[in-house]
Amino acid sequence: MENAKLTIGLFGIGLDTYWPQFQGLKERLESYLKIVEEKLSAIHPSVINAGLVDTIDKAFETGLLFKQQDVDIIFLYVTTYALSSTVLPVVQKAKVPVIILNLSPEVSIDYDAFNAMTDRTKMTGEWLAFCSPCPVPEIANVFKRTGISFHQVTGMLHNDDECSKEIREWIEAAKVAHIMRYNRLGCMGHYYSGMLDIYTDLTQQYGCFGGHIELLEVEELATFRKGVTTEEMNERLRLFYNTFDVQEDCLQEDLEKAAVTSIALDKLVEQHKLGSMAYYYKGTGNQENEEAISSIILGNSLLTARGIPVAGEYEIKNVQAMKIMDSFGAGGSFTEYYAMDFKDDVVLMGHDGPGHIAIAEGKTKVRPLEVYHGKVGKGVSVEMSVKNGPVTLLSVVEQKNNGLMLLVAEAESVPGPILHIGNTNSRYKFSTGARKFVNDWNSYGPAHHCAVGTGHISSKIEKLGKLLNIDVIKVC
Repeated sequence: MENAKLTIGLFGIGLDTYWPQFQGLKERLESYLKIVEEKLSAIHPSVINAGLVDTIDKAFETGLLFKQQDVDIIFLYVTTYALSSTVLPVVQKAKVPVIILNLSPEVSIDYDAFNAMTDRTKMTGEWLAFCSPCPVPEIANVFKRTGISFHQVTGMLHNDDECSKEIREWIEAAKVAHIMRYNRLGCMGHYYSGMLDIYTDLTQQYGCFGGHIELLEVEELATFRKGVTTEEMNERLRLFYNTFDVQEDCLQEDLEKAAVTSIALDKLVEQHKLGSMAYYYKGTGNQENEEAISSIILGNSLLTARGIPVAGEYEIKNVQAMKIMDSFGAGGSFTEYYAMDFKDDVVLMGHDGPGHIAIAEGKTKVRPLEVYHGKVGKGVSVEMSVKNGPVTLLSVVEQKNNGLMLLVAEAESVPGPILHIGNTNSRYKFSTGARKFVNDWNSYGPAHHCAVGTGHISSKIEKLGKLLNIDVIKVC
């Protein structure tokens, strides 16, 4: 089910009474609807165009069509005045988010040419072709009163970059909502004892994002490790050397353990069809389990880089944030505050464990660690910084009484000195300044982890929140 495709429903609206009165009007509006279909299809190919809905019968038929085709989102193109009674049955039946497209066919009416027309009937028909704003308040009123959530894009059918950006972002947000709805999240091990902020209500995660959560045992990973062949291990070692900048002081024994675990992780992911994973395990008292967990970082970094984000410390909320960021094509690396640099007005952020090496500045280093701070074991770890340039931070926040919230901030990843400690770490500069960002971010009560991805994508995340019906707060 993880590959089930997003399906877009599209329909235009009109009033059947007009067609015999104004010759060519229906055909003209249908041609505009075709243009909208082409624009949507250029962004995402799976579009069900139900045509112009201009009667009650067509409204019920279209609602049934969208239901049968399992559309994820509906674009309602308002071509001219139409009765709200021909709109409501469509969206009531489909029960999916609705985007109202209020798009003028031209930048303006040619007033001189219009007023020079001598046939009043043709003048009215011409006016009706520009009449898309007229029924939008009526439709909005009915949607509000019947409890239907809707969103609007107002602009021009042609040569409107702002409008095109809005439409593209709605589709991208719908894709991410769809990915989350079918995502399988693996939870291996248990929470980091005493780290209260990361504990979460799994049923609430289901209720907000959908998907499936599979509870996994570390013993399953350890069992997969036993089946890894020497040939497989050597092949994975070659991949490590091609992918990472492996430092000379790394022990061959540690690299081999990491290669075996990386292969085992791939098999675990394949076995459960995972799209993301959170993990943590103390590992004491069982050598096989301890070796599996202490050698897990490189394999999890490879998984994260290929769209299967992995969060340490059993951070379920944050791996959801990482999956959202990665599904937007921005990456999504596990991070937290490291320190503040008041001289350069930056916040140092990073984390131990796996990183999203696909968004690294340069080649990710592999370094040996004699101790994993706060955790059991030793071995090899990754050291990277997120690419210099615009970044977005995202946290899935579990509130006291109001469910989940998405907390967002935009920043810049900037060059400068970092800590060479075998962990991911970067320097982030915020438009509000480091001090105000930290105060504002903390005031919303997020967990101490968050996801960081490349690009400024807060407007996309805001649309995702609207599609999922959860609050989005942007601090900067």
